[in-house]
Amino acid sequence: MFAEFAFPIFEQSIKTYHIVDDVYQPVVNPFEKGTIEYLLFAKNWVDTVQWHYEDIVRDPNIDPVAALDLKRKIDASNQVRTDMVEYIDSYFLDKYKDVQVKPNAKINTESPAWAIDRLSILALKIYHMNEEATRAEATAEHRAKCQEKLNVLLDQKNDMFTSISQLIEDIEAGDKYMKVYKQMKMYNDEELNPVLYQNKK
Repeated sequence: MFAEFAFPIFEQSIKTYHIVDDVYQPVVNPFEKGTIEYLLFAKNWVDTVQWHYEDIVRDPNIDPVAALDLKRKIDASNQVRTDMVEYIDSYFLDKYKDVQVKPNAKINTESPAWAIDRLSILALKIYHMNEEATRAEATAEHRAKCQEKLNVLLDQKNDMFTSISQLIEDIEAGDKYMKVYKQMKMYNDEELNPVLYQNKK
């Protein structure tokens, strides 16, 4: 069950980040480089840092120069996130490269790695909603509302565990096949973003 295997790694990454709780802290990945565990931890670390970039940039009193710098960091982070999803898909493509795809096999709307990407973000939502549901200085009403939302997120986690497992089982059995499209992040590309290529003239 790959989702059940990945989720505790995401939780470990989130908890490790929050020990220092600083977007500029270096990542210390406890897993061996080159393993899928290393990649999953690194993927969630990027998501966690970006989550906090988004928090900081929404500060209404943020300095405009600092906000612009953060916006560029968020753009760069999005590119890294996309690249890491594609690395995870490469893992699945290699693992199932010898599967005999059935003639009537169907394609899924998202690859396994993009589903895992959503699971990584869900781990962050659960962590931060749990913080709010248990925040001592918050009102009882606030905690109760957040607990209701947390229950929905936990239900979603179980559904994602099931759906991701079913997708991977279908790929293993040849009932579905993977087709990975390299994502085209146009806003970072000097040849595709009109603002960037016009500035080069």
